[in-house]
Amino acid sequence: YPLVGVLACMERTGAAIDKATLDRIALATQEELDTLQEQIIELAGEDFNIDSPKQLSHILFEVLGLTPIKKNQRGYSTNATVLKELSKVHELPELVLHYREYAKVKSTYIDALPRMRAKDGRIHTSFNEMVPLEEGEVFLSADYSQIELRLLAHLSGDEHLIDAFLSGEDFHAKTASRVFDVPLEEVTPLLRSRAKAVNFGIVYGQQAYGLSQSLDIPFGDAKDMIDRYFAAYSGVRAYLDRVVEEAKTNGYAETLFGRRRYIPELKARNVAQRGFG
Repeated sequence: YPLVGVLACMERTGAAIDKATLDRIALATQEELDTLQEQIIELAGEDFNIDSPKQLSHILFEVLGLTPIKKNQRGYSTNATVLKELSKVHELPELVLHYREYAKVKSTYIDALPRMRAKDGRIHTSFNEMVPLEEGEVFLSADYSQIELRLLAHLSGDEHLIDAFLSGEDFHAKTASRVFDVPLEEVTPLLRSRAKAVNFGIVYGQQAYGLSQSLDIPFGDAKDMIDRYFAAYSGVRAYLDRVVEEAKTNGYAETLFGRRRYIPELKARNVAQRGFG
């Protein structure tokens, strides 16, 4: 309730918008779209509407002869997942993905925001909670440093996880060093990236399949990475298992400050429902 008055004032005040800058961004974005369109048409060997899934499907699977991956009611799918997979064997799908990203940003934000201005030249909305008022005022973005993982270290009490933070070294690189059994100075950007994915995936209960999809690696490699992680941070595995067992016994899980979340699904007969719990 104390925030309601603040939000009402913000809605009335509105958010400043720099149309001149947006116009410059729009021109640059359109140039990028035009370049991508030329490259795509050249690779296709014929002119077509890139924004038409039907025409794109014709180019990909009939003209270029790529193997269809997924079918929907209108024919073969050309969604982002399909295009990403097809990008492994041909350049055109990747260019289409880039084209869609630029086109989406341009239509949703760059072109749309100026049209949303009120008579006072500002945008009034019930969603945007940050309002720059005067010339020289800026947006400030603040974020906790790896807060989920710090909480995991605190809750699990895992000595190696705690040591990784207390050492002051790059946390994800430190994890990569332990998980992949290489010296810290030999951790590559790729290994660090994979360790980061495992770090955050573990916190949210990601399984091997989900990790394999997000990193685009074989299921076996993803499972091996998770197994290596739990071997390196055995206290985390014990903590996660303990939480589930306590929830089964008590009927609820509890936060650090004693707030309860009841989870009756843990006693369900249906395997999928129990797993969800």
